[in-house]
Amino acid sequence: MLATPLVTLSRDADADSDIEQVARLVAEHEVVEVIVGLPRTLRNRHGAAAEIAVGYADRLRDRLGAVPVRLADERLSTVSATKMLSDRGVKGRKQRAVVDQAAAVEILQGWLDARASRRRTNEPGTEGS
Repeated sequence: MLATPLVTLSRDADADSDIEQVARLVAEHEVVEVIVGLPRTLRNRHGAAAEIAVGYADRLRDRLGAVPVRLADERLSTVSATKMLSDRGVKGRKQRAVVDQAAAVEILQGWLDARASRRRTNEPGTEGS
């Protein structure tokens, strides 16, 4: 399974209108899970940004009801996305315009890959089961 960008939403910390936009997209695209990036420090600690992300995920859970909302480590996702874009020749203003979207794809793809790996490990007849 490959992560692909859909749309970039602007965060509305005052009114949470972006949560309503996410809810509409979840319904429209029949999303089965929502992944929120968790910005932990390089020392694997929770800082202020992580607390904001956890609060956001909680508000999404409240709004989405039955659709699970999960947190995924986003450390180095922007660095990785920036490098990937540079390697593809996207630089300067063009890069700044899409780096957040590319980082979101990195976060989701990492989560999907980890989930697939866990499933393979837990399949009957494989090592580790």
